[in-house]
Amino acid sequence: MEPLSRYDPIVGDPSAFHSACERPLPSVVRVNEIKATPDRVRRAFDEADVEYAPVDWHDGLFRLGDGESPGNSWPFVHGWVYGQEEVSAVPAIALDPSPGERVLDCCAAPGSKTTQLAARMDDRGTLVGNDNNLGRLSALRSNAERCGVTNLVVTRQDARNFSLKPFGAEPFDRTLVDVPCSCEGTIRKNPDAVDSWSMDHVEGIAGVQKGILERSIEITRPGGTVVYSTCTFAPEENEAVLQYALDRTGCRLVEYDLPLEHVSGLVEWDDETFDESMRKAKRIYPHHNDTGGFFCAKLEVGE
Repeated sequence: MEPLSRYDPIVGDPSAFHSACERPLPSVVRVNEIKATPDRVRRAFDEADVEYAPVDWHDGLFRLGDGESPGNSWPFVHGWVYGQEEVSAVPAIALDPSPGERVLDCCAAPGSKTTQLAARMDDRGTLVGNDNNLGRLSALRSNAERCGVTNLVVTRQDARNFSLKPFGAEPFDRTLVDVPCSCEGTIRKNPDAVDSWSMDHVEGIAGVQKGILERSIEITRPGGTVVYSTCTFAPEENEAVLQYALDRTGCRLVEYDLPLEHVSGLVEWDDETFDESMRKAKRIYPHHNDTGGFFCAKLEVGE
């Protein structure tokens, strides 16, 4: 747990933060509204004797009881629900796509957020799910098929150099940038997440994140929306990456509603300062809502 101690000055209650990080993460499922409704899933879980409880901030999320597995019920097999960490549902809510739009999920596999985006689009429009890992793309395709997604185009590209040519060179209306990261926020489900932690890795992956975010802004139309998210606490991968984008592109941070306990993004870290608008980003710590850790920010592309 030593790498996490560097965040003691910013988490508000270090003792509660570390205690939460040491507890197992509750299992959560998201209702796939392409195939079912929350009420229908409740009835199905009751009939299958699946223990569950509603999540108070989102009626399409259910926490499962101890010992329950998301994949061990017929509603899962039929694509009515998707096993998805609670805070992982935030980016698609922030992106808020509409039916008929052109939407890119640039780091999509294995598909939890992609299938959530498809449902929010009412399975209409064009949704591109991209990843550069062939094995993970197989999982994306399988999950999309199980969930009944039909508006998805799957591509394999390096998101830092994503090409619009296969899509008529037309920019996207909205882009989700849920980047690879150091995964510190997943420690509750992956206790070894920080075993090989190093500052070199954090700084190295931050370079990749900057490239992905910058390219994503370039291929999103003026006035369009880009959402940037990670499952890590490191400001080097969060606020510093956003600052890079603010300095190099015509984008700006915008507010969005999040009915989940969180704190604002940082405007300073060690000897570095960030733009005041960084307060519009959201940091979610494990002790806030008994979830994993997460960071999410919403950007508007300049005209």
